[in-house]
Amino acid sequence: MAKSPRQGILPYQEIHRCIQQGAIQADVPIEEPQIQPASLDLRLGRTAYRLISSFLPERSDVKSRLGAFDAYKSDLVMYEMDLTQGAILEKGHVYLVPLLEHLHLPKTLRGRTNPKSSTGRLDIFTRVITDLNVGFDEIRAGYHGPLYLEVVPRSFTIHVCTGLALNQLRLIAGRPTVLDTQLATLHGKTPLLFANGQTVKTNAPLATSEIRRNHGLFLRIDLQGAPQSQNNIVGYRAKKNSHVIDLTKIGCYAAVDFWEPLYRHPNATILLEPEEFYILASKERIHVPPEYAAEMVAYEAGCGELRTHYAGFFDPGFGAGSGSRKGTQAVLEVRPHDVPFMIHDGQTFFKVVYEKMRAIPTKLYGSASGSSYHRQGLTLSKHFQ
Repeated sequence: MAKSPRQGILPYQEIHRCIQQGAIQADVPIEEPQIQPASLDLRLGRTAYRLISSFLPERSDVKSRLGAFDAYKSDLVMYEMDLTQGAILEKGHVYLVPLLEHLHLPKTLRGRTNPKSSTGRLDIFTRVITDLNVGFDEIRAGYHGPLYLEVVPRSFTIHVCTGLALNQLRLIAGRPTVLDTQLATLHGKTPLLFANGQTVKTNAPLATSEIRRNHGLFLRIDLQGAPQSQNNIVGYRAKKNSHVIDLTKIGCYAAVDFWEPLYRHPNATILLEPEEFYILASKERIHVPPEYAAEMVAYEAGCGELRTHYAGFFDPGFGAGSGSRKGTQAVLEVRPHDVPFMIHDGQTFFKVVYEKMRAIPTKLYGSASGSSYHRQGLTLSKHFQ
């Protein structure tokens, strides 16, 4: 009887092996900084298509929908753009970009994609499309074919170019989700959540009785701010009118030109306005042990008509910390819909699902070259000073 394959998310060293064996291929050689502890950064290709609307290619491949030889005969494409020298993507418009990477997965592996942290914090809505698929961001087991990225800048007009990575891919074998009973046991051995309030016990792990679980861990919103903070800033709201952001420039832009700070209210509340974009932070600090990866997942719509995040992957080693301070706050990218929505400090706001790794990565978050938010609190994207 054949032994069933190990279940879990593929770590850094196994992603390397997939590249060497041809399960992951690319038009331009894959570079070492792309390979993260539990994911692979996917790069923009040479062309972007300005679309009339989003779509899903359930009954055909994507290339045929774009117009294989003449994009202007497509019912979706308005025009093509060359990304090799860089191009502007206007906010509020839908673009589709063939990625440099493509897949030849074995039947034992499937994929899941997510925006990178910096992508989400700039309110850039991205999702991967694959041929003959009924959904976004989920790549079926054994998929052989190209990858396409839908890009919709929501708050800012952006400048992008070939080779820039806006999202990332995880490869998964089996069903590695950690059950709620296992989460409680794990937290007892290696704490997953730490308090981040104004109390003297801010570095203490939460008691197991304080952790709420239902197919993952529920976390809350922080509207009190950092205990030592003198500026009382608890969040940021994107300005409606601002300049272009070049995504290749790190630490370049003054935050005040793009963001309005939100200050602590006496009632520890914020009124979220419909279709405004907010950066907020979690009440708890999160830790992901090396044997696990985690993902922020969509919260139930019945608890409020709002989107609480774009980027959701947490790598093994996230929040490992040093000294007495353990755990790292999760930063939330929030966009309410339909009606104004009042939120209060400590309100349940999102959920984190833990999954097992197939092996401990030989490179953990924080040691990785792309770990920009290792010790973050309430933090804007790395493009701002």
